[in-house]
Amino acid sequence: MSKSRTVLTITSVLLMCLLPLTTGCVPTDGGEAGGSGGSSYTMLIFIVAMFAMMYFLMIRPQRKKQKEQEQMQESLHKGDNVVTTAGIYGVIERIGKESIVLRIESGASIRVSKNSIAGKLSS
Repeated sequence: MSKSRTVLTITSVLLMCLLPLTTGCVPTDGGEAGGSGGSSYTMLIFIVAMFAMMYFLMIRPQRKKQKEQEQMQESLHKGDNVVTTAGIYGVIERIGKESIVLRIESGASIRVSKNSIAGKLSS
């Protein structure tokens, strides 16, 4: 199971365990005018906590990963060994604004999008 799917599963289980605490399980007197005011605050706190958990467990790590990918793409130079998202290994021959020309093992040169470079390889 992937890391993001595991985090999502754990988050879902935690939220399901906390749900009964936030739905006003404490009995209130029907005659009181302000009897359900506490449960609405509890539900609001629960919703804010849920969004905070989603941000810190899913959105923030994805942004960090995207920033690392952009930094790697900016640091590419001629002669670097790279692998593409399609699994093609090659050496960078030329770098353009939108594309990169790779020389692959057979000696052929192919042009790929900069975004398709998955990572650098050690020499």
